Amino acid sequence: QVQLVESGGGLVQAGGSLRLSCAASGRTFSSYAMGWFRQAPGKEREFVAAISWSGGSTYYADSVKGRFTISRDNAKNTVYLQMNSLKPGDTAVYYCNADVARPTETTGWGPGPHWGQGTQVTVSS
Repeated sequence: QVQLVESGGGLVQAGGSLRLSCAASGRTFSSYAMGWFRQAPGKEREFVAAISWSGGSTYYADSVKGRFTISRDNAKNTVYLQMNSLKPGDTAVYYCNADVARPTETTGWGPGPHWGQGTQVTVSS
């Protein structure tokens, strides 16, 4: 079992930056692929980014590619999401997720069973 706690959300102007952190408890953190998902008002939760257990591979949704960077520090049991060039369309609650499922021929990145409580990101125009 792993517990996740996000932090770092807030209000920022368009073009600005934020860095989200997700602190994990439990000894199995380093064995999990980790991911970030987000949910905007009235929309379904969507995949944002994922990182392999070692940190050697990263994956992004097309909508954030080139602007967001996911990273992890297994010694600190923490995964990060650096968000640059933020747009109003990035406004959402951002959720950390553990043990993300890789895409298949018919599905995209899917969430694992472990979620954080979410952190609000609001980008003003």
